[in-house]
Amino acid sequence: MAELNEAKWYVVHTYSGYENKVKTILEKTVEKRGMQDIIQEINVPTEDVFEIKDGKKKAVKRKKYPGYVFIKLVSNFENLKDNEEPSTADKELWYLIRNTRGVTGFVSTNPNKPLPITDSDLAAMGIATDWVPDVDYDIGDTIRVISGPFADSICVVEEMNYEKQQVKVKIAMFGRETPVYLDFTQVERI
Repeated sequence: MAELNEAKWYVVHTYSGYENKVKTILEKTVEKRGMQDIIQEINVPTEDVFEIKDGKKKAVKRKKYPGYVFIKLVSNFENLKDNEEPSTADKELWYLIRNTRGVTGFVSTNPNKPLPITDSDLAAMGIATDWVPDVDYDIGDTIRVISGPFADSICVVEEMNYEKQQVKVKIAMFGRETPVYLDFTQVERI
């Protein structure tokens, strides 16, 4: 048997509104078949947004990418040459995911060869991965905010959250120091 690769993220296209159903079905299938070492994570990225209904502001979760489910799995898909046949295990994995109710297929340039999405693309989309961005500042360092409403503010890093790719700083507002969370891409070391 071929040596297993490290897990990579793949994107599956679903019918609109079926994202959570697909996630649930796949999670149950993974558990039932004992495939946790192959399909390691299934993610439907959401974001918190505020909606105003009946004059009241309400926080709701909205899908960041409607119609898509992100799956972290171990396979040999990306190493196949154009005319090469996938292994039986990869065929079964592809068939299992592809024939899940609500799934229309893998997102790929070749419908018969799913390709993984890179960690840097996932990070750019705001999806947390094991990828750790290369930042040149740390807790206690002085930084400058380079974008957003606090642009040109100078502050000190108090916390770093690599999972969310954010720093916590305190910015002077309204005569007092206010904690603010900023994305790694919004700040630079000075």
